[in-house]
Amino acid sequence: MNDVQASLDALARLPGVSESAEAAREACTRLRFNETLRRRIPEAAAESRIRGARASAALEGADLPLEIVRDRVRGAVAWPDPADPVDEVVRACAQATAETEHLVGRVFTAPLQVLARLHVAAMSGLLPAEQVGRPRQDDETSRELIDLGDAPGPSEVAARLAGLAAVLTGPRRAPVTVVAGLVHGELASMRPFVRGNGIVARAMERLVVVAGGLDPTGVAVLEVGYVGQGGPAYLGALTAYVGGGRQGVGLWLQHCAEAVTSGAAEGERICAAVRVGRLG
Repeated sequence: MNDVQASLDALARLPGVSESAEAAREACTRLRFNETLRRRIPEAAAESRIRGARASAALEGADLPLEIVRDRVRGAVAWPDPADPVDEVVRACAQATAETEHLVGRVFTAPLQVLARLHVAAMSGLLPAEQVGRPRQDDETSRELIDLGDAPGPSEVAARLAGLAAVLTGPRRAPVTVVAGLVHGELASMRPFVRGNGIVARAMERLVVVAGGLDPTGVAVLEVGYVGQGGPAYLGALTAYVGGGRQGVGLWLQHCAEAVTSGAAEGERICAAVRVGRLG
C-alpha cells in the first residue's frame, strides 16, 4: 500500500500537476459555497448530471440539444423506440451518469462493484447479457478508442483493475484530481469492457470527484470541461497518457484538472439558472 501512495505522490509532483490541481480545488470551493446551494443542491446536482450525460455522449460523437436530453431524462418525452445510434449512446450516458447518484458511498470501498454497476446502467440492452457488468474474457476485445492502440488482453486488464482498486481503497493523500484523472485514464486506456469504456470512465471520474470531497455537492460538470477543451484535445491527452511516458501522464492529469476547473464554472452557471428559475 505504501508503494501505491508513493506512486500517487510522484504523479502529484509532475510538472504543472500540483498547480492545476490547486486551481481545480479553488474553483470547486467557490462552487461549494455558492448561495444557491444552501437550499437547492438536489435540483442543481440533477441538472449537473443531465449536462454531464449530454457532454459525455458528445465525446462519443453523439450530440443532442440539451433541451432534448433534459426532457428525456426527466420523463417529459419518451426515449425513441427503436433508438438510432445517437439516441442509444445518449441514453447510455444518461443512465450511467444517473447511477452515480447512488454509488458515492461505495467508490472507495467497493470500486470494482461500482464499475460493474455503471456498466450495467450504461450497456444493458446494448450488449449481450453475458457481456454486461463484467470485464472482457478469453478472446473478447474492444474496438473503442482505437487511436490509443490495441486494447490490452484480459489478463492485463485484470491486473490493472486490481491495481486501480488498490489506489481507490488505499489511503487518500494525493489531490483528488490526480486520483480521479488516473482512474479515468486507466479505464479509458485499458478498455476493460467490450463496449462503453469511455462512458464508464467519465462516470467513475465524476464519482471520485464527488466522493473524494472535491465537489461534494455533485454540481460541477467536468464532462462539459472536457468538451470545452475539444474532442481532439481529449483524445490527444489520452494518447499522451498511454504512450508519452511521465510527461504524457502529467499532460493528461493537467487536462483532467482543467476540465474540473471548467466544470466548476459550469456548475456556477447551473446555480445561476436555478436561482432565477430558468432551467428548461
